[in-house]
Amino acid sequence: MKPQHAAIIEPLKQKIETFISLHERVLTENRELNTKVQTLSEELNYYKKEKEELDHKVQKLQMAGAFQSSSQDTKEAKKKIGKLIKEIDTCLMLLNR
Repeated sequence: MKPQHAAIIEPLKQKIETFISLHERVLTENRELNTKVQTLSEELNYYKKEKEELDHKVQKLQMAGAFQSSSQDTKEAKKKIGKLIKEIDTCLMLLNR
């Protein structure tokens, strides 16, 4: 091989090796991110179901007259339930990002 050809081929060879290395690194990162997305999606579904169950329980308690004791108890219970629902909504919102 002529020296002029070697001077052209060697830098090209190094660039190709660099691109291959970068490509492999990006593929690995992509797989990791896909796994993370899948995990977060499953977690989101879990929290959505949990929120639905809690909402359903709240409705049952309201229908059963569980909040009939005193107005102060009712206010406190509603505040606590509202706070829990807000926390769950916040978690869901963060997971949706």
